[in-house]
Amino acid sequence: MENYQDIRDGVTALCAEFPGEYWQKLDAKSEYPDQFVAALTDAGYLAALIPEEFGGSGLSVEATGVILEEISRSGGHPGACHAQMYTMGSILRHGSPEQKGRYLPEIANGTLRLQAFGVTEPAAGTDTTSIRTFARRDGDRYIVNGQKIWISRAEHSDLLLLLARTTAKDQVKKKTDGLSLFLVDMNAALTNGLTIRPIETMMNHHTTELFFDDLEVPASALIGEEGQGFRYVLDSMNVERTLIAFECIGDCKFFIERAKDYACDRKVFDRPIGRNQGIQFPIAHAYANMRAAELMAHEAARLFDAGERCGAEANMAKMLAASASWEAGNTCLQTYGGSGFAKEFDIERKFRETRLYQVAPVSTNLILAFIGEHVLGMPRSF
Repeated sequence: MENYQDIRDGVTALCAEFPGEYWQKLDAKSEYPDQFVAALTDAGYLAALIPEEFGGSGLSVEATGVILEEISRSGGHPGACHAQMYTMGSILRHGSPEQKGRYLPEIANGTLRLQAFGVTEPAAGTDTTSIRTFARRDGDRYIVNGQKIWISRAEHSDLLLLLARTTAKDQVKKKTDGLSLFLVDMNAALTNGLTIRPIETMMNHHTTELFFDDLEVPASALIGEEGQGFRYVLDSMNVERTLIAFECIGDCKFFIERAKDYACDRKVFDRPIGRNQGIQFPIAHAYANMRAAELMAHEAARLFDAGERCGAEANMAKMLAASASWEAGNTCLQTYGGSGFAKEFDIERKFRETRLYQVAPVSTNLILAFIGEHVLGMPRSF
C-alpha cells in the first residue's frame, strides 16, 4: 500500500489555511465553501483523475482517495467537491472524444464545475432500475421529464451527470437495460425546464431536489450508447464508494487523533483519563477497525486502477470505512464528554457529517444484500 506522502503533505498544508473556524461559520449558515473549492482547483487537486492531455494530473483513484482522506483528516468536508472526482469513472471510460475535449479542460482549470450526480428518485431510492425520469428522443435532442432527490451541490455545479430512462422498464428484457446517461449543461437547463429546490438536512451537504419539465437536452449530451447507461454509471458508483471509503478513513483519523490527544491531556482525579482502560480500549479498537478498512479501500482502488472488477471490494470498503468512522466518532465524543458537544471543537460537526455514510451513497443493508447474493451466492433477498 503506497503512502503518497507528498500528496498528503500538500493537502495538509492547503487545509491549514482553512481551520475549524472556517467550517464552523459555513455550517452555521449552510453555505458552500467556495474559497476552499477554488483553492483545491488552483492547486490541481480537483483535476486529479483528469488525464494530463486535458489539463489534469492523471492520478490514480488510489492517489485521489488520499486527497479526500487528508481533507477529512484535517477537519474539512470533502463532500463539497468529491463528485468532480467520482463522476470521472463514467466520463473517462465512456465519454466521446468530443465530450472529453469540450469539457475536461474547463473542468480541470475550474471554468466549469461538475459537482452533481443525478440518479436517486423519490419512488426508487437505491433501486436504480426503477427510476422514472424519462428522456424521449426527438430529432437531435431529448426531452426530459421527471424528478430527482438528494442531488447534492446542484446549485453549485455547471454540469450534471444524469441517469434517465430512454426505454420503459416494462419494454426491456433486463431491468438494467433502457437507462441512458447524459452530461447536462445546468446553466442552460435552468432557463429551459429545470427547477432546483434546496433540502435542509442535519449536515451542511447542499442537497436538493431536481424537477425536469420538458427539459431539452441535445443528443450530443448522451454518453456512450443509448440504453447502456446503467453499465456506464456503475463505474462512477464504484469510484464513488471507494472515494467515500477514503473520506471515512480520514474522518476516523481525525476522531482518533483528537480522542487520543484529549485522553492524554485531560486529567481527572489527578491522572490522565487515557490511563483508564474504559477510555483507552475504545480508542485502540477504533484504530484497529480503521486500519482494516483502510486496507480494503486501497485494494478497491487498486483493482479499479488496474481495470479489474471491483464492485464487491468498493462496496465492502465503503461499508467497513463508514462503520469505522461512526465508531470512531462515537468514541471521540464519549472521550470528550460534554465538551464534545461544543461547536468550537468540531467534533459534533464531523460526527454529523460522517453519520451520512451509513446511508449514502448506498446503505449498509444493501451492501450486505449485495455481498450475500453476489459474493456468497445466497438467494436474492429482494
